[in-house]
Amino acid sequence: MSRRAVWFVGGAAAGASGAVYVKRKVTKAVDRVVDTVRPSNVASSATGAVRRAGHRVTEAVREGVTAARRRERELKAERDGRLVRLGDYLSDGDEVIVDGEPVESARVIVMRQRQP
Repeated sequence: MSRRAVWFVGGAAAGASGAVYVKRKVTKAVDRVVDTVRPSNVASSATGAVRRAGHRVTEAVREGVTAARRRERELKAERDGRLVRLGDYLSDGDEVIVDGEPVESARVIVMRQRQP
């Protein structure tokens, strides 16, 4: 009979301590969620997201402008006769190697300096 009483008391103690532990964990989790759902935190989170999106858009526009300027210089050089395409000088089976790596001839552009 005393064995049953010991196991009963042990089980009750384990159950009570487990319930206290779970209650603390749940309370902490709820507090964290409440802190993040406050209007001031939601507003600051939204502001940060808008700023990050703005920076991405700005960087994309800057990259596009740089690419457009590079292409414009290439087209002007082609118009002025300063652009030399390697494909015009290669025979069938020739290979272009840049920094020890074979590349397509269309990817290599050589521009000459304009003589004043």
